[in-house]
Amino acid sequence: MGDNNNAERYDSMLLSMAQQHTGGVPELLDTLFGFLARKTDFYVGGEAGAAEKMVQAAFRKHEKSAVDAKAAVQKEREAKQRKVDERRQKEKEDQQKAAAALIAKSDCQIQELTDEEADKLQKEIDDEKAGKSTETAPKVQDTKVSGADEKADEDEDEESKGKLKPNAGNGCDLDKYRWTQTLGEVELYVPLQLGGVRIKSADVVVQIEQKKLRVGLRGHPLIIDGELYNKVKLEDCLWTLDGQKGIQVTLEKVNKMEWWSRLVLSDPELNTRKVNPEPSKLGDLDSDTRPMVEKMMFDQRQKEMGLPTSEDQKKQDILKKFMQQHPEMDFSKAKFS
Repeated sequence: MGDNNNAERYDSMLLSMAQQHTGGVPELLDTLFGFLARKTDFYVGGEAGAAEKMVQAAFRKHEKSAVDAKAAVQKEREAKQRKVDERRQKEKEDQQKAAAALIAKSDCQIQELTDEEADKLQKEIDDEKAGKSTETAPKVQDTKVSGADEKADEDEDEESKGKLKPNAGNGCDLDKYRWTQTLGEVELYVPLQLGGVRIKSADVVVQIEQKKLRVGLRGHPLIIDGELYNKVKLEDCLWTLDGQKGIQVTLEKVNKMEWWSRLVLSDPELNTRKVNPEPSKLGDLDSDTRPMVEKMMFDQRQKEMGLPTSEDQKKQDILKKFMQQHPEMDFSKAKFS
């Protein structure tokens, strides 16, 4: 341990020297061995082959140390990933049970949509969000906005002033890093630009606390050092070195019912009213969950538009079919509800 601490005294100086060698490690090694040849008797001070044996011994020693350290980090990362996967699987199963319970309470039969019907339904939902009118949309009378409503809109605009618009991932692109988010987690990416110098995991500093985050490189000022917007679940957080390109950090939110307006409190604030989460693709759902979700989506949309739900439509179809089969009967007072 003492030898390791003694060696780390020179890390800052060696890293600075490495950054000046644009040719990378080969150029750096050439400089070091050239120095030994010019300024020491490293090559000729001992018996033949002694210098080469010394280099090989040091190489094997630190190679083993690096391989063991990488294996330990990988093992820890895989263990964390397993926990995350297990938790997500449990959440998925809980959501399926909740969806099944909700459908059971509605006391109506599940109708599975075909791919064509699902695509049509998704298009209608997208059109509705874009403010487009559809053939099935109910006609509404123009109404005047009351003074109270106008004031509410003004207050909303006032509250949004000075806030940034979220990026495509509902996070923020800043000068030194960018982040995205879902309701459940935050993905942070810190790009590294070190002019060809190879970075190892041991060179990276990532310290995650329940409500604090530090990210950077040893021997350099931290890139991120501040208090997180809200608490994270430490056991489900992880980070990885993206080759030589950057540092990627995954933060699992404790509160999964809110959008973060900042990564750390020192960041500029986002306008979370502009968050636009991308809807889950129906094709990604399993065969048990998809029909439930499709039916709930359809019924919710119909209710919002004042139109009959799938169960109401089923009743109407039965009544209409009965009317067609019995034209002699008077249905003028029948209600379609």
